[in-house]
Amino acid sequence: MKISGQSNQSIWLNQENDSIVNIIDQRFLPHELKVAQLKTVNDTARAIKEMWVRGAPLIGVTAAFGMYFAAIEAKEKKNAVEYLQECAQQLLETRPTAVNLQWAIRKQLCKILEIDDPIERIKTAFEIAQQIKKEDIETCRRIGEHGIKLIENISEAKQGKTVHILTHCNAGWLACVNWGTATSAIYQAHDKGIDVHVWVDETRPRNQGARLTAWELSKYDIPHTIITDNAGGHLMQHDMVDMCIVGTDRTTATGDVANKIGTYLKALAAKDNNVPFYVALPSSTIDWDIKDGIKEIPIEVRNEDEVLYMKGWHQGEMKKVRLSPKESSAQNYSFDVTPARLITALITERGICRADEESIKALFEDK
Repeated sequence: MKISGQSNQSIWLNQENDSIVNIIDQRFLPHELKVAQLKTVNDTARAIKEMWVRGAPLIGVTAAFGMYFAAIEAKEKKNAVEYLQECAQQLLETRPTAVNLQWAIRKQLCKILEIDDPIERIKTAFEIAQQIKKEDIETCRRIGEHGIKLIENISEAKQGKTVHILTHCNAGWLACVNWGTATSAIYQAHDKGIDVHVWVDETRPRNQGARLTAWELSKYDIPHTIITDNAGGHLMQHDMVDMCIVGTDRTTATGDVANKIGTYLKALAAKDNNVPFYVALPSSTIDWDIKDGIKEIPIEVRNEDEVLYMKGWHQGEMKKVRLSPKESSAQNYSFDVTPARLITALITERGICRADEESIKALFEDK
């Protein structure tokens, strides 16, 4: 994607040393474009847990490189297999909700644990990490290819007038490697000359919409407006939203979706106002082992300080200020589950399907 006309990705190999991985440290956006370097498993685990990187697809790619670092470090260990398993567990514990994390680590372990030669193990881990990254880019591009048809249909029905799209949190290229999931169709529609405008939920408490989605869209010159999290229902009541597109961190085999807290409320408002509600996802986000999202998907509870305090840019540096009484505590659920019955359709790299077990299985028979 473009930043001031220059092509960028959210994660890439250091040009001078391919045992170093560069990432955009998203904690500093939109005020500062800061690049951080990952060199070890500990670096990687910290970056995922503290949300230097975030978004289910990017977490998966980053974890894959974390296992590459683990293979490098295992070369100096007496019990390499045990060390690799410990590193995998360390990475798995960083973010419990996003299934891409587990998927990428399992994909690495499945191959590298079979290899005894440490040099060959490092080479294989590197190739798998690169493959997962490459596949994520192509998957997101194809999600957009399918999703743009939905935007085109609305544009034609409106005789070329602006298509107003509401999204929640950041499911853009910053949450992936390139293109994004929910934003991929928006970028491709914009490139095709379709008049689009995006309503950007601020997405408290970390404000990924106001900080990250808005930054992405501004760099791509896509018209957008930041709104408070609770404004979406009002906009839908007054016919100011043509469609909703969100991402997902974990989707059940039956079509329930876990996404950033507040997604469920948007889906309820969309249902009540006959606004189509779409979820864009790579198949790596589908958890084929569970069917009841509300009962079975683990919901991450993060530090209460993210609710009690807010960070912002003041006089050239990030400042943290308290919003609430010092006597007050907070509960910080990071995700909620949107039941399949509220979802119009799922947009995947293989096409669009209904959010139900039969339709998902028909699209992914090989899974």
